Amino acid sequence: MQFEDDVPLDPSQVEDVRASGPQPGRGGGGGGCMLPIGGRGGGCLLLLLAVAGLFLFGVVPSPFTGGQGGPQGGGQAPNAPPALSPSGNLAERCRKGSDTNRSEDCRIVGTVNSIQSHWRQAFQERGLGPYRPAKTVLYSQAVNSGCGPADSAVGPFYCPADRKVYLDLSFFNTLQRDFGAKGGPVAQAYVIAHEYGHHVQNLLGTMNRVDVDNRPGAESPSVRLELQADCYAGVWIHNAVKTGFYRVPFSRADIAEALNAAAAVGDDSIQRRTQGHITPDAFTHGTSQQREKWFITGYETGVPERCDTFSGMV
Repeated sequence: MQFEDDVPLDPSQVEDVRASGPQPGRGGGGGGCMLPIGGRGGGCLLLLLAVAGLFLFGVVPSPFTGGQGGPQGGGQAPNAPPALSPSGNLAERCRKGSDTNRSEDCRIVGTVNSIQSHWRQAFQERGLGPYRPAKTVLYSQAVNSGCGPADSAVGPFYCPADRKVYLDLSFFNTLQRDFGAKGGPVAQAYVIAHEYGHHVQNLLGTMNRVDVDNRPGAESPSVRLELQADCYAGVWIHNAVKTGFYRVPFSRADIAEALNAAAAVGDDSIQRRTQGHITPDAFTHGTSQQREKWFITGYETGVPERCDTFSGMV
C-alpha cells in the first residue's frame, strides 16, 4: 500500500473535530440511521451497544431519532469530553502523497480521496448521475452526528442523514486487542471503504429499498446490506491504483490483511468472543466467511454489479 509521492491530497474531504468534542445541535434531517461496521443485534442498537460495550462498523439505527428526522434535542453525547478549539490543521499537514508516510491522518485523507475518486468515475461510467462526496469526520470519544449522539463504542459508522462517515481512530487498536485482528493500514482502508460502500448504497437508493429496522437473522436485509458494503470495499481495492493515488496495486499480503479484518468482525466471531456461543437469529452483518467471500467477490471482479447480495442465498 504505497501512495504516489507527488499526488495532491484533498484534506477538505476529511473534517477533524477531535479537539473540539461533540458539536451540540449539529443533527441533520432525513432518515436517522447509523451504519457501523460490525456487531450483533438488530433494530435500534445504540442503547444495546451502551450495555454490551460492542465496537461496530456498518448500520445502526439511532434511538435518538426513532428513524424519523434528526436528533431530538441537541444534548451532548454520553461521556463527552470538554469542548476545546478545533485542531483544523489537516490542510497544512496533508498536501501530497508523501505526507502519508509520516502521518496516519494524512493516510486517512489519501484513502478517502482514492475511494471517492473511484466511485465518482464509476458513477460517471454507468450513467448513474453525479457522485456526491461524503466527508469523513475524525472524532475522539464522542460526537454528535445527523443521526444523533454517539460515542467511541459505536465504532466507525455512516450516517445517511448528513451523508458523513464518522471515525474514531482508537477503533483500530480495539480491533486488534479485542477482536484478534492483525490491524495495519490496509485493515484501516478496508473499514473506511466499507463505510463509503454504505454511502454508495445511500446514493443509489438501496437503503430506501431495505428496511434496516427489520428482524435480524442470517438472511436478513441488514446482513445483505452489510455484505454488499464489504463487496464494494473489495471493488475499490481492485481499482485503487487506477485512481492515481497508489503507486502499485495492493499486494497479496495487503489483501490478507483486509480479509483478516473482515473475518474478525463477522457476527459468529464476535458472538463467540462476547457470549461464548453463536446465535444466527441475531446476525446483522454476516459471518466471517460471508464477509470474506463478498470482499473477495468485489476484489477479484472489480465490478460493483457483481455485488448483488439481495438475490438468492448470501
